[in-house]
Amino acid sequence: MSAYVVLTLDETTDQTQLDEYARLAPAAAEGRDISFLALYGRHEVLEGPSIEGAVILKFPTVDEAKEWYDSPAYQNAAAHRHAGAKYRAFIVEGLD
Repeated sequence: MSAYVVLTLDETTDQTQLDEYARLAPAAAEGRDISFLALYGRHEVLEGPSIEGAVILKFPTVDEAKEWYDSPAYQNAAAHRHAGAKYRAFIVEGLD
């Protein structure tokens, strides 16, 4: 079953840290089967608090999504994301 990682950017607190995240994060995708379905494009919040942006990534399985998220390369990048913004992130299993 496919899996989707969804990240919502709630509030930027340090743009320099987010710029460093953007520089480092692509290395974590190298050699992995990841489809970028949405990347901070136009959005409209229908319910709940407003967000600044969202990312949706598709992986072949939940396990592969977790391996990417837990990888040293992504965790190194994510430290900058955590330092630069308030985010929410989750994995949801797809229907296919």
